[in-house]
Amino acid sequence: MDTPGNLKTSISELDLDRPNIEDYLPSGTSIQEPLDKLSLRDLLDISPTLTEAAGAIVDDSFTRCFKSNPPEPWNWNVYLFPLWCCGVVIRYGILFPVRVLVLAIGWIIFLSSYIPVHLLLKGHDKLRKKIERSLVEVICMFFVASWTGVVKYHGPRPSRRPKQVFVANHTSMIDFIVLEQMTPFAVIMQKHPGWVGLLQSTILESVGCIWFHRSEAKDREIVAKKLRDHVQGADNNPLLIFPEGTCVNNHYTVMFKKGAFELDSTVCPIAIKYNKIFVDAFWNSRKQSFTTHLLQLMTSWAVVCDVWYLEPQNLRPGETPIEFAERVRGIISDRAGLKKVPVGWISEIFSP
Repeated sequence: MDTPGNLKTSISELDLDRPNIEDYLPSGTSIQEPLDKLSLRDLLDISPTLTEAAGAIVDDSFTRCFKSNPPEPWNWNVYLFPLWCCGVVIRYGILFPVRVLVLAIGWIIFLSSYIPVHLLLKGHDKLRKKIERSLVEVICMFFVASWTGVVKYHGPRPSRRPKQVFVANHTSMIDFIVLEQMTPFAVIMQKHPGWVGLLQSTILESVGCIWFHRSEAKDREIVAKKLRDHVQGADNNPLLIFPEGTCVNNHYTVMFKKGAFELDSTVCPIAIKYNKIFVDAFWNSRKQSFTTHLLQLMTSWAVVCDVWYLEPQNLRPGETPIEFAERVRGIISDRAGLKKVPVGWISEIFSP
């Protein structure tokens, strides 16, 4: 049992470890002078305990959106292991070579048609763009075939109209391929290195795609102007935006950025849901390259997903773009069976 003397000693030891609050206050301010406004950021700065608690909340509510869920092993006994081995032989020894051949044939057909059209029809822009759009759809179909893709589309097919923008939840870069094989969208996307970047700067330019670099602040102003100009054109391909701004693991949706909802245009939601029974389509770009991701899809049994083209939405009277974005996120989440993660306040706390 603690005596009063021992209790005082423990309290003194705690006081030695306690941070000096005045060190965290603005210069020229004493602890006796109350601050006009104490924000949550200030509380986190002066309290390590609160900072750790907020970090735990972030890890629980935010980072789980970007984690792959590895499949549970099922080849755990002598009866199932031979079946698993047969599956590996079929997927890697038979399906994978056939899929590589299908994709190679697709590229041969595409390049042998795209290059002459691009070079010989420079004086006929309208016809050239129409043929190039069709060829991009064709190569996307070959990509989906190389995964043995089973895609079911629900709702009316999108059409080209002025002052409309399509927004969708984002699981992988293959989202664009899955949607592009049905409709020649112009997408806004981060500029990637390697062979993906080469395709972006050459082939995908033909469908009016818009690229940006996250590290360059000037790109935001340029991209915003390009978006406004694009949605005004009646002959431009429908604009597709992934407002989450990153790939999420298809269990959750994170906060939609408001840029797509400030264009004074009709917003057409698209919900994408992958069936993980054969393969997890989530692309974790921090852990694997897109080439590795494609190989994972091509060595799986199949890529199965549903795509819903939902009812167009407009900004309501008195509604802010942020509220509009959250409403559309709710519509997509409900249709695809995804959980909404409220991370807005977390990003505000930890933003530089």
